[in-house]
Amino acid sequence: MLMKSNTLTGYTLHSLDGEIGKVKEFYFDDQHWTVRYLVADTGSWLFDRLVLLSPYALAGVDPATEQITVNLSKKQIEDSPSWESDRPVSRQCEMDYNTYYGWPTYWNGPFMWGDYPSIVRAPYLARNSKVGYEASQEENLGDPHLRSSQSVLDHHVQASDSEIGHVEDFIIDDETWAIRYLVIDTRNLWPGKRVLIAPQWIERVSWVEAKVYVNLSHELIARAPEFTEESLHSRDYESELYRYYDRKGYWADDPSAGQHVHQEEDKVTKLSA
Repeated sequence: MLMKSNTLTGYTLHSLDGEIGKVKEFYFDDQHWTVRYLVADTGSWLFDRLVLLSPYALAGVDPATEQITVNLSKKQIEDSPSWESDRPVSRQCEMDYNTYYGWPTYWNGPFMWGDYPSIVRAPYLARNSKVGYEASQEENLGDPHLRSSQSVLDHHVQASDSEIGHVEDFIIDDETWAIRYLVIDTRNLWPGKRVLIAPQWIERVSWVEAKVYVNLSHELIARAPEFTEESLHSRDYESELYRYYDRKGYWADDPSAGQHVHQEEDKVTKLSA
């Protein structure tokens, strides 16, 4: 299903043998615009230690109970490699995590999840990771494409001809963990109006300027369909949005993408029957 990152923040994380903490934030890459890790605040359980959890370890999201199921034991998480939360997530840190858990790497292939266009959850073995990999000096300083979700919120958004607002939130697909949209707050232009921008329409992100550059005009964005909470569960809204921008929907090349919409629509149909 599609969910706002601000909504997921604070969800309780449940391992195979008990609660382990809450979602603090997300790390995503700005090449494929995909969530690579959830940052878990373990509270008093691990003395306020923060740990990284890959979507490979996530079994499901339940909005009704505001819980995310993690397919790991508390012991596995406790013994996982340490991470210095005041520093960027380095490639070496990722390799340590991948080797420890047996997760495949996402950066060694052409697709969103490396060799696969969608995340494949399976009991991987450590041999699937590049054992013996040595990170370069640049990678040890931190992956330049890995960003904190909290650090991007409030970035200004620059259209092709003028500024249009700021990043208020992200819309995440909890099946693929792709970031489908950025929620843009344009209240400095129109009272209360919010619009969506797909990452594919972004020209570049300047982390130094704290600004997102979009290759769309001010007027075009101003007339875009307004985003509301109900829009999250409407394929009609998404279709309208892509028709408006004369773009092909992300689900066109992947029939399984966005099945959340059909499931929600089926529920509505059954309830109204």
